[in-house]
Amino acid sequence: MTKLVFMGTPAFSVPILEGLVEAGYEVLAVVTQPDRPVGRKKTITPTPVKVAAEKLGLEVLQPEKISGSLEMDRIAELAPDLLVTAAFGQFLPEKLLQVPPFGAINVHASLLPKYRGGAPVHYAIMNGDAQTGVTIMEMIKKMDAGAIYSQASLPITKQDDVGTMFDKLSLLGRDLLLETLPKLLAGELEKIPQAEDQVTFSPNISREQEAVDWTKTAELIDCQVRGMRPWPIAFTMYQGVRWKLWNVRPLTETTAEAPGTIIRKDKKELWVACGEGSVLAIEELQPAGKGRQGIQAFLNGVGQSVAVGQKLGE
Repeated sequence: MTKLVFMGTPAFSVPILEGLVEAGYEVLAVVTQPDRPVGRKKTITPTPVKVAAEKLGLEVLQPEKISGSLEMDRIAELAPDLLVTAAFGQFLPEKLLQVPPFGAINVHASLLPKYRGGAPVHYAIMNGDAQTGVTIMEMIKKMDAGAIYSQASLPITKQDDVGTMFDKLSLLGRDLLLETLPKLLAGELEKIPQAEDQVTFSPNISREQEAVDWTKTAELIDCQVRGMRPWPIAFTMYQGVRWKLWNVRPLTETTAEAPGTIIRKDKKELWVACGEGSVLAIEELQPAGKGRQGIQAFLNGVGQSVAVGQKLGE
């Protein structure tokens, strides 16, 4: 039986871990990030992978930093045949990569060499890509730069956001990994080097990127909103108040008004001018200090003072 150490942290990683166990691989230990404070009350919360691992009765290791840690020594002591990572969230030192005879492989949520880095799903949606996918790749010291063992793709629909795509890609990654592993362990797979001239990056989303640029088209702003939902959430400013935008809808209407201008308001609609004369309807938002609200509830409540001609984003 092949012995593995699994390394992962968010919910994306859980079906992959569970799939390995169900397929009969011996998972010697699970490595995940330390418990962190979550929410307004800063409640110390275990990672989704830790919760899943404990339900499966697996040993859990939680190094603050894997390099040079006691947990890394423990992995070497366990002598796994292979390391499998999926959104672990830390760089693996070369010394650790050399421990297993079959090395280490990663389940990465993009079609490499496109979108190396920590936020590939966000960028795929924000950029309006028609598809994305999963890559099973060799782990090397350089971030997401290892050779490719296998890939699978799926479409991004106009209804998808980061949450739905993570769910889909997690299952796709699980299935692709379980299909790939037997061939890899049998030495039947050829590693394909990544084309360096096609590399793009997807660094973690910055605060500046969360702000809506109304000079972009309504379609691209919709992509931004979906590409930041359910986290970190795109926002715009209105008279010094931050509005988080949860759901918007590009319209077929056009306008000559300046981008960011509110061009229609009634009891159920709030339309905003965008770049190239396009128009966007805000359908769900969250003003600072308030909960998420449908546009009708907002306009009948705290949004009553909003008026046509006022500007967003200032």
